Amino acid sequence: MRTTRLVTILLLNAIGFALFLSWYLPPNHGFWASINKVIFFSFNNQIVHHPGFALLVAVTNCRVFDLISLFAMGIIYFFYWNRETLLGRQRILAIGIIMLLSALIINQLSHLLPVQHKSPTLFFKNAHRVSLLTGITTKDASSNSFPGDHGMMLMIFSCFMWRYFGFHTLFISASISVIFSLPRIMSGAHWFTDIAVGSLSVLLIGMSWILLTPLSDVLINTLCHKLLYKYK
Repeated sequence: MRTTRLVTILLLNAIGFALFLSWYLPPNHGFWASINKVIFFSFNNQIVHHPGFALLVAVTNCRVFDLISLFAMGIIYFFYWNRETLLGRQRILAIGIIMLLSALIINQLSHLLPVQHKSPTLFFKNAHRVSLLTGITTKDASSNSFPGDHGMMLMIFSCFMWRYFGFHTLFISASISVIFSLPRIMSGAHWFTDIAVGSLSVLLIGMSWILLTPLSDVLINTLCHKLLYKYK
């Protein structure tokens, strides 16, 4: 591994640790607390005064809507799949498998962080629940919302797309991450920092060692040669 690549990894790790500690160490999470409160109530007050907005928030936090995010990611994936030869498609399949395994491992490791807190809808006594306002069963609360699992998975997808399909895919995949992470914040199922600090800090540390070292390439190539190419 080149020295410049190692420096980049260490820098991303330092940024990730600094981001997490900027939230974790200060009493009551320092300046992040006011940011969280402003963002939460800006959305929470709107769902009371605007029934149409409340309906939008409720619908976009249903489990069925999560399938739309998977469909959006699938469209991007199929675009590259459709342009490849048989061997190219096998490699794309291997990339997808390693991406899923990486997401599962990083997600499990993220829950080892010494943090456990309720979502803002459970933290604030005067919070409004969109599920109660609309009568729609939806994701608007969590007993342990840190870090944001949903946002983390979307970010990992963006990182893999950027690494293996080029910089031009970053804008599209990153847009998907933002669009489908935002509903959880709007409903109060997650604090802003659950994603902007929790998910992002874990991502900066974990994904740098997977994608900026030979690790992901070795795993993908091994999977291709040992499993996929054998059954072409």
